[in-house]
Amino acid sequence: MTITSNSLPYRRLSAIFLSVLLGACAGNQPPLATVDHVELERFMGDWYVIGGITTFLEKGAHNAVESYELKPDGSIATTFVFRKDGFDGEEKVHHPVGFVTDTDTNAVWGMRFVWPIKADYRIVYLTEDYSQTIIGRNKRDYVWIMARTPTISDDDYQQMLDLIESMGYDMSKVKKVPQKW
Repeated sequence: MTITSNSLPYRRLSAIFLSVLLGACAGNQPPLATVDHVELERFMGDWYVIGGITTFLEKGAHNAVESYELKPDGSIATTFVFRKDGFDGEEKVHHPVGFVTDTDTNAVWGMRFVWPIKADYRIVYLTEDYSQTIIGRNKRDYVWIMARTPTISDDDYQQMLDLIESMGYDMSKVKKVPQKW
């Protein structure tokens, strides 16, 4: 069998090569810069998920809220609650555990949904009053825009989108999370 540029095997091999090449390039991005310092006690509490690139667990999430509680051992008890596929949908609750992995800044955490895996979790933006934040990952696969209130101004949202884009995220994947309280 001869492989030519018009044959199906050649196109498949080319597509695989291109996918691997693009994947390798995406992995070569520098680590996401985090905020200089997070006062953990101030960061604790409820955060409404305003938008982002969310995981498969969050598909169809409405009224999503992530709550943090600092435990005496330094871990962070997390409760993630949302309604599935609508404001009246089934309530879903997840309880990952956070672990601060950079105690100089408190801005880099490992978030464990399943033992022993700790997912990368980085506080890359935080307003001075701790009212809005962006959580990112070095892989640029997931990102969350969160606030202490269920809505934020269009200007604030756009400013955070611009920041996320400057970090190298695929903006076509960023979506708002419906909030109605």
